[in-house]
Amino acid sequence: MATIIYTHTDEAPLLATYSFLPIIEAYAAKAGVEVETRDISLAGRIIAQFPDRLTDDQRQSDDLAELGELAMTPDANIIKLPNISASVPQLKAAVKELQEQGYDLPDYPENPQSDEDKEIRARYGKVMGSAVNPVLREGNSDRRAPSSVKAYAKAHPHRMGAWSPESKTNVATMGKDDFRSNEQSVVIESDDTLRIEHVAADGTVTVLRPEVKVQAGEVVDGTFMNVAALRRFLAEQIARAKAEDVLFSVHLKATMMKVSDPIIFGHVVQAFFPTLFEQYGAALKAAGISPNDGLGALLSAVTSLPEGDAIKAAVQQGLDDGPDLAMVDSDKGITNLHVPSDVIVDASMPAMIRTSGHMWGPDGEEHDTLAVIPDSSYAGVYQTVIDDCRAHGAFDPATMGSVPNVGLMAKAAEEYGSHDKTFEVPAAGVVRVVDGAGETLIEHTVEPGDIWRACQTKDEPIRDWVKLAVTRARATGAPAVFWLDETRSHDAILIAKVRSYLPDHDTDGLTIEIMAPADATAYSLERIRRGEDTISVTGNVLRDYNTDLFPILELGTSAKMLSVVPLMNGGGLFETGAGGSAPKHVQQLVKENYLRWDSLGEFFALAASFEHLAGHAGNRGAQVLADTLDRATGTFLENDKSPTRRLGGIDNRGSHFYLALYWAQELAAQTEDSDLAAAFKPLAETLAAKEQQIVDELLAVQGGPADIGGYYRPDAEKATGVMRPSATFNETLASL
Repeated sequence: MATIIYTHTDEAPLLATYSFLPIIEAYAAKAGVEVETRDISLAGRIIAQFPDRLTDDQRQSDDLAELGELAMTPDANIIKLPNISASVPQLKAAVKELQEQGYDLPDYPENPQSDEDKEIRARYGKVMGSAVNPVLREGNSDRRAPSSVKAYAKAHPHRMGAWSPESKTNVATMGKDDFRSNEQSVVIESDDTLRIEHVAADGTVTVLRPEVKVQAGEVVDGTFMNVAALRRFLAEQIARAKAEDVLFSVHLKATMMKVSDPIIFGHVVQAFFPTLFEQYGAALKAAGISPNDGLGALLSAVTSLPEGDAIKAAVQQGLDDGPDLAMVDSDKGITNLHVPSDVIVDASMPAMIRTSGHMWGPDGEEHDTLAVIPDSSYAGVYQTVIDDCRAHGAFDPATMGSVPNVGLMAKAAEEYGSHDKTFEVPAAGVVRVVDGAGETLIEHTVEPGDIWRACQTKDEPIRDWVKLAVTRARATGAPAVFWLDETRSHDAILIAKVRSYLPDHDTDGLTIEIMAPADATAYSLERIRRGEDTISVTGNVLRDYNTDLFPILELGTSAKMLSVVPLMNGGGLFETGAGGSAPKHVQQLVKENYLRWDSLGEFFALAASFEHLAGHAGNRGAQVLADTLDRATGTFLENDKSPTRRLGGIDNRGSHFYLALYWAQELAAQTEDSDLAAAFKPLAETLAAKEQQIVDELLAVQGGPADIGGYYRPDAEKATGVMRPSATFNETLASL
């Protein structure tokens, strides 16, 4: 039997799975397609790391590792929903919840000293940050808005905030002494094993990473951020925001960049509250309270300290003395500095640009903002968009073009910060990368506290990336632009490789350009305003940014994108959009039994998965499922059956019912497979006849609280009960 793997992940996508997966399983089975599940949630990943501490009933397999092996085979067909890329506060919260559920897990050691604590810290390190994506993404990314979604967005444009030519919103970035300016890159000539080491001023050598295996043709980069320069920069921007009377906000990637960006976030917290840390820094450190975890964790932890009240007063004084902080939730007093994973740059910056360049202030109103993005690698992209909006006004979703993306990410390409090659420098000296023969390839002079990091990009993924870019340009006729800056060390090497590999493909009649990111942004925006499409061909981090930036402007969300990863060994990985809004949706469900999560991304990924299966396994029924699901999704959009914005309309569960109805009708009406048509005709008729009854049952549960038995690890029985409240629908589906 042909098989699709559907992943259990976290938060709103996981809750939606409890409702949608039974529909998928029932429909797929009729066409001889088996749907299996694997748990790659944060809680599941944690549990898999500690089998030695758990009972037989509690243990579970390392599903992520299993899928990583599957992704390297031609048979892979994996649907991946958004998952938590855990920051330290999220990890701690998940561990606490699991402990309360009876799992004998150790606390996360903040400052491990013993060998046991270091070993525990290493296990937790495997599940933090972007732990899932590098394992599964054995191919490069093809991400675009399906034509049906784009057509719907043009016919029903989402709201865009007006822009004023006098807007004071801007991006602030370092421009020097940062990761971008200090980058050094080399191409490895032959397979080797490198070593990363720190050489102190007195000549003492400390090995930071003993073995980094590399292949011939691979690009290896090393860089660092000068922390003294960072702190000067932050102090200047805090003063600037105060002087310009705009909100202060910082935008980082404390999830994917799980080591470097939480440290930078901690420096921002310290810079904003200098008096607090001058007076109480030692006491906070002695109590194990780290600014890297954010203001929220600090305020919660100090209640048990003798100086707790004084520390809280110092925090309030800092808020009074500084510029107004941008808010995550002004009603609850949650600031931009409360939680490092609350303001993720790729989601927060497009949302700000879409909302007139505004963020929410402490007064609950919108205000112009100074958006601080310390590293200058891609900050210019956002400044270019802001300048364009200031000059030309907001974009018009009814007429604007698209910017689909071809992203370099296979084999953990450019995975800065998501691995164990990032270090907070312990002492003055030199950090260097040394090859197997003892030759120094990369070397930086560093000071205590500087943040040094390295990454790898193998040659095979680069070749595949170029091929995919040409393939998409040929399929669409749109220009393909490689967003590469010849003045940056890593990009200069990639430009040479791109120019070397392009002649391997037929590019006659195609427009293929290479531009620095800010220039590529300006070029794409000019075309967008004319209603023209432009393919952005980018590295991994910029892929993450662009596949939120442009969809949020075009569609109002990045969750409605089709994300296909053609795996290099012939399999397929189908991703379902972004999960940035997932936490708020869970909070709403628990409060009023209403889940606003839109599963449209899941619909697109599922259709692409069926289509891939049809071609790979020769399953005609899978192709029928794909074709009918595509048509059903078109009807779903045309009839506007996505979750409504507020209580009283259909939510995620109602949207799944309507997708099931339209899909059954399409299957019953199709002529390619008479057996499938006969199987689905009674279901289609029954669902249509009982439509109002089912909708009434789904609406009846709204308004009161919902108990799902846990945030990071819901109770399966409770979550199923909450997400499948219509007995009529459940019974009708079971009859299939």
